[in-house]
Amino acid sequence: MYEYLTGKISIVAPQYIVIDVNGVGYKLLVANPYRYNVDLTTDVQVFVYQAVREDDISLFGFNDRAEKQLFMQLINVSGIGPKSALAILANPDHEGLVNAIANNDIGYLTKFPGIGKKTASQIVLDLKDKLSATATGDLFNQAPAQETSDDPALDDALAALKALGYKERDINKVKKNLQGSAETTDEYLRQALRLLNQ
Repeated sequence: MYEYLTGKISIVAPQYIVIDVNGVGYKLLVANPYRYNVDLTTDVQVFVYQAVREDDISLFGFNDRAEKQLFMQLINVSGIGPKSALAILANPDHEGLVNAIANNDIGYLTKFPGIGKKTASQIVLDLKDKLSATATGDLFNQAPAQETSDDPALDDALAALKALGYKERDINKVKKNLQGSAETTDEYLRQALRLLNQ
């Protein structure tokens, strides 16, 4: 429901922070609360995930979009809940985590609290293919994987194709035919989809 909150950090506690957004304090469970400082003068942006259960509604906070994406991948693994995923993300070496999953390093994964061999194996099984492209760090880059051009509308259209699930090689094939053929992202996207579906 929420993507991010922008406000001032009013409380930093061992398990959470409170971000004041126009006079409303949102309690966000975060992996490392001490990454933030109480500062009532400067606005910060914190990405959020809302978890709704029968007896609880919680907001989880993330330093950036990449950290949130990794969290979302982790909670989709059987046996990993939001609090376990947060405990895994408390380790600042997120690229090390991605590499451990890509390299089937069960020993690395069992070092996290509450993660035994069975759960570690499940993490590798569920996420290895999904995170293999990110083992080089692509997950931690905000920009799309393609090189940027002098045409931001084309770049946005190519990023949208990637988000829709099209493979990199297919996107690169149509990119050559698209360059300079439209003015808006929407036009580029329509043309690209037409070419991809031929």
